[in-house]
Order: sequence, then C-alpha cells, then structure tokens
Amino acid sequence: MFNQTVFGPVRSRRLGNSLGINLLAVNKKVCTFDCIYCECGWSPDDKEVMEQLPIREQINESLESKLIRLKAENNIPDSITFAGYGEPTIHPEFADIIDDTLQLRNQFFPHAEVTVLSNASMIHKPDIFEALNRVDNNILKLDAGLEATFQLINRPRSEDLTLDRIVQNLRKFGNKAIVQTLFVTGKVDGIPVDNTTTAEVHAWLNHIRFIRPRYVMLYTIDRQTTTTGLNMVPRKVLNEIADKLRQIRIKYNVY
Repeated sequence: MFNQTVFGPVRSRRLGNSLGINLLAVNKKVCTFDCIYCECGWSPDDKEVMEQLPIREQINESLESKLIRLKAENNIPDSITFAGYGEPTIHPEFADIIDDTLQLRNQFFPHAEVTVLSNASMIHKPDIFEALNRVDNNILKLDAGLEATFQLINRPRSEDLTLDRIVQNLRKFGNKAIVQTLFVTGKVDGIPVDNTTTAEVHAWLNHIRFIRPRYVMLYTIDRQTTTTGLNMVPRKVLNEIADKLRQIRIKYNVY
C-alpha cells in the first residue's frame, strides 16, 4: 500500500475515504519505534535510508497531480492522511510539507481534513509541535500506562524516548490532540504482554486525564503483524475500557 508517495484513496475504519501520503522510503520502514504490532517490519540500522526520502517539491507535485485526478473523477477524500512506512514527522521538511498540503487541500477539497498519524516521538521539537497544531486531526500514539509496558510494546529506538516525556509533551496540545491507543495481548520472545490489565488501564487513564485530549481512539490489531504470538483484544474489553473514559468525561471512539 505504501509503494507510492501519494496512494489511495483507501477505505479507513477511522478516517473514511482516506488519501494517503507516505513521506518515507517506499521499500524500507523508517521509524523511531519498532512497535511489536507493526505490519511494516523493523527499522533498518543503516542511515542511508534517510537519503531515500522524497523531497518537498516531489511530494507537492505528486499530491497536486493526484488531487486534480480525483477532482475530475468526483472522488472526494474525507481525509488527506500522512501515514506510511514509519513515522512521518521525522522527514526533515515535515513542517513545510504540512503547509503545502493545507494549501492544496484548500484549493481542491476544502472540506477534506488533513490528518497526521504519529507516534508522538518528535513532538518535543517546536517546528513539529507547531505543524501538528495546524492540521485538522493530530492523532498521537499512547499505547501504555507503565514505562515497562511502553518499552515492551513500542520499543523506542532512543533511550531519550520515555513514556513520561511523551505524556508531558502530549499535555501541551490540550484538546488539539487525538490520542490513539492500540490494545494487545500475547507474548513477545516468551515475555507476556498485556496493556489491558487493571494496573495498566488505571495508569493509562491517569495519563489521559492529565492530557485531556479532544478524544481517544481505542482499537486493536486487525492485520498480520511482524511479531508472532499477539492476540486481538475482544470488543467487550475495549468497551469496558471505553466506559472508564466515559466516567471521567473523555470522548472516545471504539474501532
């Protein structure tokens, strides 16, 4: 799906008719996390992959061409969505690309929303923070309540990426942030993983209460993962967690 810089539109369970933009390489994952549930595999250690990223001008031309074609076909996107093989905010021209995209959106499909799916690892950078504040849907990952679970599930590739640091930075967005949380159970290399336990959910709820996002997206795996031994969380469990959000007056959607 990510073998082009601009792809789709595809039907998204969260975003409707979603036109995708992949700011990263088309054949290798580039990310600050190695999440155990990611379908894109693991990030390579070599830094040469960063040289394969499309440049701003290429992205703008590809997007404009695609939007012209969609306009002619009357194929109206609900969302122009930054997704792809990894973390879009690591692109060195991310903030400028966001501005280009907003301009093209306004020109061709002013009712479409611009969405960024991010793991929140780069939001401490002022230009990234400000760019994410300019989009319609700033969807940021928070998959754990406890640091050990964060390390087990998300596998950050830098020691500087801690759960507390991410939570503190998420708080700065206020209700501009949409928090996305993927719940999963199973085993990884023989180690149990479960972010639905009482202790995990209690700690996670405290983070959500502190962040006060616009709303929370709750979901579980629905595609094949690189890691074996992971299980989909039943809808009943997701609904029980959602009910706890309702009790603290946080809006949510369960997918």
